[in-house]
Amino acid sequence: MSLPIAPKNSPRRFQQASWDEPIVFELSTPGERGIAIIPVEPAVRAAVGDVVAALPEGMRRPAAPALPEIAQMRVLKHYLRLSQENLGSDLNVDIGQGTCTIKYSPKINDQLIEVPQLRALHPAQDPADTQGALEMIWRLERLMAEISGMDSVSLASPGGSAGIWTNVAMIRAYHESRGEGEQRDEIITTIFSHPSNAAAAKVAGYKIITVYPDADGYPDLAALKAALSERTAAIMVTNPEDTGIYNPAIKEWVDAAHAVGALASYDQANAAGILGITRARDAGFDVCQFNLHKTFAAPHGSGGPGAAANAVSAALAPFLPGQRVEQVDGRFVVREPGALSIGHVAPAHGVILHVVRAYAWIMSLGAEGMLTASQIAVLNNNYLMKKVLEIPGASAPYAVGRRRIEQVRYSWQELFEDTGISSEEIGIRMADYGFHYWTSHHPYIVPQPFTLEPTECYSKAELDEYVAALAQVAQEARDNPELVRTAPHNQTVHHTHHDDLDDPERWAITWRAYRRKYFGEIPADAVAQRTPVGAAAS
Repeated sequence: MSLPIAPKNSPRRFQQASWDEPIVFELSTPGERGIAIIPVEPAVRAAVGDVVAALPEGMRRPAAPALPEIAQMRVLKHYLRLSQENLGSDLNVDIGQGTCTIKYSPKINDQLIEVPQLRALHPAQDPADTQGALEMIWRLERLMAEISGMDSVSLASPGGSAGIWTNVAMIRAYHESRGEGEQRDEIITTIFSHPSNAAAAKVAGYKIITVYPDADGYPDLAALKAALSERTAAIMVTNPEDTGIYNPAIKEWVDAAHAVGALASYDQANAAGILGITRARDAGFDVCQFNLHKTFAAPHGSGGPGAAANAVSAALAPFLPGQRVEQVDGRFVVREPGALSIGHVAPAHGVILHVVRAYAWIMSLGAEGMLTASQIAVLNNNYLMKKVLEIPGASAPYAVGRRRIEQVRYSWQELFEDTGISSEEIGIRMADYGFHYWTSHHPYIVPQPFTLEPTECYSKAELDEYVAALAQVAQEARDNPELVRTAPHNQTVHHTHHDDLDDPERWAITWRAYRRKYFGEIPADAVAQRTPVGAAAS
């Protein structure tokens, strides 16, 4: 090395760590322990007796659970190595997961959830001993009511799609309570709303009607009015949509739904750019849900656990799920679901750790801070869009030339026609530069799509670095398409094919499933688990 050190290039060089790490079960050594547990004192053992013998026979394990036996130091190395083989928001510019916002999760909030008073709580604990946690739930519900403009809130739903399911369940219960449950069997959504709206409604038994954009790229109001009828239970829409386009006629959509007796449900998964700017109730919506794990900076969890806040108008309040926390004479009490409630959608009060994180995030920013966060998210997104659209071959279909809110669904269609390189191949090559990149939900409506969502968390320098990598890969597609087609080259693994992912016969989700499917092994403790309680093992 010579001095002075030269400036780093952008995009910077990157090589993912690769440890060829065994899975934790393969590291198991019989008898090895992470913690040496102090033996029970003889006097205590004599006084208590054989507690296992007091259990019903059907509940006793014939063998110890087949857990890995491994020392603490080896466990630490194992998981640190695995963490080095991943991309993530704590290491990379993680803006490539549009519609699934990856915000920075403040580390001080992680310290808050680690306090023993919270960690030691039990859902069945006497409310007299959990006043602090109940007060936090009560206060967060009121904050979410203010943010949405709604009258009542439940924090019971344990995820974003679970929150949408809760919305559907309340919509169904509402119409059933009015004797219109069978009549109203249709749900209307838009093609660029989050697909969980259609999925949850379908699972609930509704016929799904999907509205496509009009000639200008906006949700088609005329098509909505043509689809509405006395059979419509609700419209369920995301706004801004997954394209980042905000429906300027959203009030007219809601009014049109109400005109036929339908409800209006607002999926606020994409609310990161509109906090403090517009509210669901102000547009007339009856029900909405926020994702605490996206908009309010709780960790996303890559599929869970998340948490949702379901907010409703006064007319729908009796249908809210789960236990309700009320303040009575300065104390907080827990009420079981009422007669019209859809019941429990998750144990106890939902994901309490995310409740604490979201409450801390809101209280630290305040109303003015949340508005600023939304404004920066919109500014970042539109700066990023300008830079991306300067790359030859990139475009932003629908509402061409218009601004977006907090994300954009772009297209590489022109680049694909020029080079034969697909958006998925570009995404894999981006990993060689240390960046995550996502295409779109299926089926692809936008051809050769990619969806970026920078949020308020990233600096201009980080956005420039991401765009520089994107431009580099696009240029490689033109100059050396084979380099892109055979990527990744700097990653933990090389190119994988979808064959294994598309064939359930090859799936093995757990180590036990893998051993059972490919080696025919059935662990002794699994045999015990299959034996019904109270039944004699054969």
